Amino acid sequence: MHDKPSKDDPRGGAGGGGGGAAPAAAAQGATASLARTPLFDLHVALGAKMVPFAGYEMPVHYPAGTLAEHRHTREKAGLFDVSHMGLAVLKTSEAAPGTPEAHKAVAAAIETLVPGEIARLAPGRMRYTVFLSADGGILDDLMITRPCEPDAAGSLFLVVNAAVKARDFAHVEAQLAGRAHLEIADDRALLALQGPQAAAVLSRLVPEAADMAFMSSLGTQIDAIPVTISRCGYTGEDGFELCMPSNQATAIAERLLGEAEVAPIGLGARDTLRLEAGLCLYGHDIDETTSPIEADLAWTVAKRRREAGDFPGAERILRELREGPARRRVGIRPEGRAVAREGAIIRDEAGAEIGRLTSGGFGPTIGGPVAMGYVASGHAAPGTALQVEVRGKAVPARVTPLPFVPHRYHRKS
Repeated sequence: MHDKPSKDDPRGGAGGGGGGAAPAAAAQGATASLARTPLFDLHVALGAKMVPFAGYEMPVHYPAGTLAEHRHTREKAGLFDVSHMGLAVLKTSEAAPGTPEAHKAVAAAIETLVPGEIARLAPGRMRYTVFLSADGGILDDLMITRPCEPDAAGSLFLVVNAAVKARDFAHVEAQLAGRAHLEIADDRALLALQGPQAAAVLSRLVPEAADMAFMSSLGTQIDAIPVTISRCGYTGEDGFELCMPSNQATAIAERLLGEAEVAPIGLGARDTLRLEAGLCLYGHDIDETTSPIEADLAWTVAKRRREAGDFPGAERILRELREGPARRRVGIRPEGRAVAREGAIIRDEAGAEIGRLTSGGFGPTIGGPVAMGYVASGHAAPGTALQVEVRGKAVPARVTPLPFVPHRYHRKS
């Protein structure tokens, strides 16, 4: 998620797998072990193909297919169900809610787990950051929002990835015991409205949405339903995320889908959109073995935090900032039409293995294959010639600057 985006990032959550264009009966393959979001019945009614993802039954695509959904989001506005994400409110245990000391206390607590600048986060603003392990690995990436309501001082709203949300929440509770506590928001749903026409659509329902700054949040109502709106997303396009009571999620989704520009979008297009935008998917492009510096996320380590060195894994991360990491995440464009997938070996021109792909697929906007992966730092410069193994054959490729498709986040002039 870089433009490069300095301290802010639009990332809203996990991506999705691929998917073809054929419609399917949505409920086929359901198992009792999979959870369902509040929009499950709506997905079925819309003809979605449902697949297992992060412990949930999620729509991979609708009858139009992944390619059409990808293009629709790039051209108009797409609606995504991201209610599988982990939502929680972190509250301080060290100061009275709503007091000036409350935000200082809750920010100081969460800053023991992340390298971002949270203490100076203004009301109604949000930040992308990462949970770090003691050795500087990425436990997860997440969004932190400071509510704009004065009486909410002392609380922070967290959005973490679905697949590791139980682990994340346990980590926060254990590390911050006595300083702060979590309230899991499992009674809330989360939708993402993304695309160049998203602002025009949402401003019909919430006029003040049109003037929202990138990475800002506000509390409002849509048809008398309380909704928190954030201007962010995971597609590289302008867009919003909307959080509302779970029992009102279908009403909000149907209201948005009733607008001519809006179409439902599944995980397949969510993944192709985020890949073209060069955005990381946790468990693939970043994980406990990667540091923010290796992952090209050095901007998540705030200046004040670098100077203090007061975050987990600081020794490794500060060393990599000074000396450079041994490997780096890069964009890669294979030649031809063959798609290179996650796990494919990356070699230099002489045939020596120098890394592996972490994400790969067909970029509909690009009109060809795109990929991301880690290579030895000496081979990370844009334009470097590489080879990528595709079905046992060496395919010529080159390191390409990220993102593959320019970001179009809303920036006020």
